[in-house]
Amino acid sequence: MRQLLTDLRVAGRLGARTLARRLRGSFDESPATDLATWRTELERWVGTVPAALIEEHRFVELPATRPPWTGTGLHLAQGQALTWLATGRVYLSRALDIWVEPSFQLWGRVGDHGEVFRGTRTTHSFVARHAGELHMASYFPGEWSTPEGAVGSGAGDYHTVSGGMTALLLKWRNGIDPTKWLVDAARRPDTPAPVKAEAERLGGVPEKPAGWDYLWYVGPSEIYRPCNAPDGRPAICCETRGDAAILRRPASTPLVPGTVLHWQWRVTRLPASLREDSMPSHDYLSIAAEFDDGQDISYHWSTELPAGTVYRCPLPAWKDKETHVVVRSGQANLGCWLDEQRDLYEDYRRIIGGPARSVVGVWLIAISLFQRGRGQCEYSAIEISSPDGRRVAVL
Repeated sequence: MRQLLTDLRVAGRLGARTLARRLRGSFDESPATDLATWRTELERWVGTVPAALIEEHRFVELPATRPPWTGTGLHLAQGQALTWLATGRVYLSRALDIWVEPSFQLWGRVGDHGEVFRGTRTTHSFVARHAGELHMASYFPGEWSTPEGAVGSGAGDYHTVSGGMTALLLKWRNGIDPTKWLVDAARRPDTPAPVKAEAERLGGVPEKPAGWDYLWYVGPSEIYRPCNAPDGRPAICCETRGDAAILRRPASTPLVPGTVLHWQWRVTRLPASLREDSMPSHDYLSIAAEFDDGQDISYHWSTELPAGTVYRCPLPAWKDKETHVVVRSGQANLGCWLDEQRDLYEDYRRIIGGPARSVVGVWLIAISLFQRGRGQCEYSAIEISSPDGRRVAVL
């Protein structure tokens, strides 16, 4: 998190007090949960659940400073369901009130070598694909370097964050599907809000666009959904607020002179209120090209940075592999459908200059974790064209 300290110094361009005021002015000022009340209400509610449904329950504490995996002591059989109800905040900076919630922060793993996963909200239910102990983790700082949850960059920086999370774990008896019971329980007025929230989530999570997948090491989301452009063509709608996601679609194309990325988009609302090139304000909407050398170029609409600005990602886990290019800036043309294109070969040669020989994927990126603002946009007609006339339709 040395990068965060650097960015806080860089924030002196606006003045620390001005920056903090502008950041707080854009934040969702939702109050922190009273943990004691939260636990008491849930403990009381668990006592009303029929013993034939729940085999075991327990609260698990996850301090932000603990890297990263904690055994819960709950062992699941293959096919057994578990629900977690979580609360808390992990603070990147208390001075600037920058924090993340369990919806992005809380991850699970069944067994020592199971694949990592998380939910899309602060509550989540899942069925174990294999037997093992449930482990839980606070996903910060850094990034998973393997699907089994080894930490990549930032593994030694947990001491720089603060706060933590608490989760109530409900281990349902084998063969029990908790969905109907939770939905029925949510209709009662005395049911705690977290239980109602999970019942609502179980009632319907938006489908992700066909052919696209969320980048596994960032995790799933409800940010993107299929929709239609005004002319009826397929589109992807994006709405982000206090969260982050990367949606990916494979798009194998040789990277040769004349390789061009085309897209249409309508950006209605930018999630940032400050220039996006420092960590405390790195919220944006973009489309990105992924190359076979692990690099990507992300094209975004900036709130302040001039069009044509190029900068490396300020996030520690991404600074060595992602480059941002500002294609539009300011408020002009927000709400309008616009046609865009970028010469990927020339951009890669000029900006990165590495050994890549092909484009391997297209990403849609939405981040609003830092300022917790709201961003909205739509994408359509995404394709990659080659000088030989070949076109790879992405959307």
